[in-house]
Amino acid sequence: MASACLFAVQTFAQELPPDAEPGKCYIKCITPDEFEDVTETVVVSPEYKKLVTYPATFKTVEERVLVKEASKKLVYVPAVYETVEVPYVKKEKATNLEVVPAVFGNDSKVIETYPKIGRWEYTELEDCPSANKEDCMVACFVEYPAKNQVVPFQTLTSDATTTPVPVAEVPATYKKQVVKTPARVEEVEIPAEYATIKRQVVDQPARTESEVVPAVTKTITKTVLVKKGGMTVWEEVDCNLVSGTPNLLPIYYELASARLTEDSKKIIDEHLLSLMTEKPNIRVEIMSHTDSRGDDDYNMALSQQRAQSVVNYLVSRGINRSRLVAKGYGETRLVNRCANGVDCTEEEHQQNRRTEFRIIR
Repeated sequence: MASACLFAVQTFAQELPPDAEPGKCYIKCITPDEFEDVTETVVVSPEYKKLVTYPATFKTVEERVLVKEASKKLVYVPAVYETVEVPYVKKEKATNLEVVPAVFGNDSKVIETYPKIGRWEYTELEDCPSANKEDCMVACFVEYPAKNQVVPFQTLTSDATTTPVPVAEVPATYKKQVVKTPARVEEVEIPAEYATIKRQVVDQPARTESEVVPAVTKTITKTVLVKKGGMTVWEEVDCNLVSGTPNLLPIYYELASARLTEDSKKIIDEHLLSLMTEKPNIRVEIMSHTDSRGDDDYNMALSQQRAQSVVNYLVSRGINRSRLVAKGYGETRLVNRCANGVDCTEEEHQQNRRTEFRIIR
């Protein structure tokens, strides 16, 4: 069960901390005294990259080539020619790509879904000689074992790669006439002769396009026994953190990714980790968003992964998971005009790939 928190300011005279100061904000937290249901997200299929290759394409070009050189001929003795073959590249060499797909393995994890507990149970003895049945009650301490669940999941053994496949060059030749013996005595001009040949050249080289297949997660709910509470704790907080407007956590994600960079982790340490460490009784909601590009359902799932990545990082730094709530809003809360079909710059789209937080009750 999550802690219950009430927001209070100095303008109300009732239910305030005894040492409250004017103009400051406080949170009243009451610790729970029952079982708590918590969730744990397990990656059953990891994020991986899918590759698609496109072979090189060729185009046919025409070239004007010299097939007979200019010369002169004589009135009495004409010029003599001979034919030679000239080599050229009819089709240039290139390289195509073949995909080696990703390889997966299988693994599993045992999760305790209900803890080991014990309690006193009362039974009445048979053939009780006393008229008062309470004189014949027997108390026994009974223990109940813990319950476990095995969760299978996939692991990425090796990611997809490509192998080059060479395309050989195709040579060819054409014939041309050259002057072997020039004309003598009276010279007559013989103009050059040209022809048009066709050959294939690379229009677009072979290329590879990649698509990131997001990770598939499974949420397991387990019940954890906690200590009895009932104590009231007041925490003083910055009034800006309990206003109606969510507080921006200035980390911006890469397109179609929920990965936290090292710079993002430093910002979380500065804005959230320090706050939750200093105020150990407050709870925080993490709200993540996407830009408008892509499928709406995919963006909603992606934003939930982004919020969960912040929660998982704070848990790894020692914050109790029960103090954190992850919520993804997809592309439903854009901060600018960049909705579906609107032409925007990458910087404008990045403003929507954001995370916010707020202190909750």
